Amino acid sequence: MTSEHGRMTRDDLVDEYAKAPVTHSECVYEGRVWNVLSEEADLGDAGRVTRDFVDHPGAVAVLALRGEAGAEEVLVIQQYRHPIGAREWEIPAGLLDVDGEPPHEAALRELYEEADLRAGRLDLLIDYASSPGGLSEQLRIYLARDVSEVAADDRFEREDEELDMPTAWVSLDDVVAAAMAGRIHNPTLLMGAFAANVARANGWNDLRPADSPWEVHPKVS
Repeated sequence: MTSEHGRMTRDDLVDEYAKAPVTHSECVYEGRVWNVLSEEADLGDAGRVTRDFVDHPGAVAVLALRGEAGAEEVLVIQQYRHPIGAREWEIPAGLLDVDGEPPHEAALRELYEEADLRAGRLDLLIDYASSPGGLSEQLRIYLARDVSEVAADDRFEREDEELDMPTAWVSLDDVVAAAMAGRIHNPTLLMGAFAANVARANGWNDLRPADSPWEVHPKVS
């Protein structure tokens, strides 16, 4: 796999998903949305370790794009996030909390519910683990293009913290610039914008089908 100098090829750079044997598992906190588990894992020669982490169902997000080539715009929404005390700019996203709903269909639903948009084309943009040291969440970001607005009488009725979320279209280049300047901080928006910027530079040839398998997600077949 590696040379004597410790170098790898591009094809060798793959995460290994093989969970260590769990010798004890306990729910130490049951929350409103997710729980905290405490598990003891057997690492072989390294011994046994205990880790507390948030057990998360996973989530999907959508980076909606419109505009001419080279002048694309991204749909962003502003939402209050209490843990960090900020109204941050994000992209439409939501939990995988509907039994049997394929992730790409969940993404289209979130786009409809949070942004009043439908997508004529949906591709898989990028996957990532949100915070692997303390959170089991796997998140998948889709790229929506050929978008159209939902008719006023057919829009989803939002409530709670989603009731009055401002939305705006902003240049993809400006999103990247704002991220590099430290003005925006939501990881899903940043990850999606950076990935879209790279994919655009490569002529969108790196995109995967929206219904691509998600083998690393423990709760999605």
